[in-house]
Amino acid sequence: MGLITKSDLDYDYSWTTYDNDDPEISGEPDSTLLNREEGYEMLYFINKLAEKWDLKKTQDGNKIEKMIKEYVPKNIHSQEKIMNWIKKEWNNY
Repeated sequence: MGLITKSDLDYDYSWTTYDNDDPEISGEPDSTLLNREEGYEMLYFINKLAEKWDLKKTQDGNKIEKMIKEYVPKNIHSQEKIMNWIKKEWNNY
């Protein structure tokens, strides 16, 4: 189980069903585009970053969520680029 669950999310999302091996919700963050409005993609991505960065607090997951929804520039789309932006800007938010 990841750091956060559906009930921990602070924003509203659509919840489309995905196959477990779909790159939007599996593997490592890469050039796959992140749909910021899709709940399962956001949960996967937030929990993957929490695992990679050894984050332990639900509030850290919510911080990632807020950064993605409100601060990551809209012209940054891939999981990898969003991850790098968050890592670089973490202490600024």
